[in-house]
Amino acid sequence: MAAALWPERVRCLVTANGYNIQNIAESVKPRSPEQEHRMWYQYYLHTERGRAGLKANRKEFAKLLWRLWSPNWKFDDATYERTAASFDNPDFVEIVVQSYRHRFGYAPGDPALEPIERRLAAQPPITVPTIALFGAGSGLSGATRAGDQAHRFTGPYQERVIPVVGHNIPQEAPAVVAEAVLELVRRAG
Repeated sequence: MAAALWPERVRCLVTANGYNIQNIAESVKPRSPEQEHRMWYQYYLHTERGRAGLKANRKEFAKLLWRLWSPNWKFDDATYERTAASFDNPDFVEIVVQSYRHRFGYAPGDPALEPIERRLAAQPPITVPTIALFGAGSGLSGATRAGDQAHRFTGPYQERVIPVVGHNIPQEAPAVVAEAVLELVRRAG
């Protein structure tokens, strides 16, 4: 978001899975059946049953999503537990549910942030030098988004598809992410 709204504050951007500004107005348009199937958890969280399910099964729910989104990633229990500790925060369920409902227009945003929301709704381009990383093994989108987002980036832009890696690129391929950051920083001087 900062790279789009305040590019003077951002030297460069490495982004996982492309252009990440939510397009709430477009969320009402159906996607392909295959993609709709992949988004089952979002629709589940639009319901009170989903809220209750996440509250009752937060660790199991998130672990399932990790496996579905990154089917080739063989994370161990210790790796998962380090992240899962954050699910015990008292506001975890409410924040997750609000996020998924808001991105589909089913919950209002924070009124204090409405001016920013309006600017983001215009889907501003990213003008800073960018490397977009896509995991070819993502169970959520695969590399299907690569190639269809170049128009969102008006500055120097590269896409890189990482074989086997899933949706959680920074955790699955930290060296690739770090190298992309270093490359852009070196280029920017």
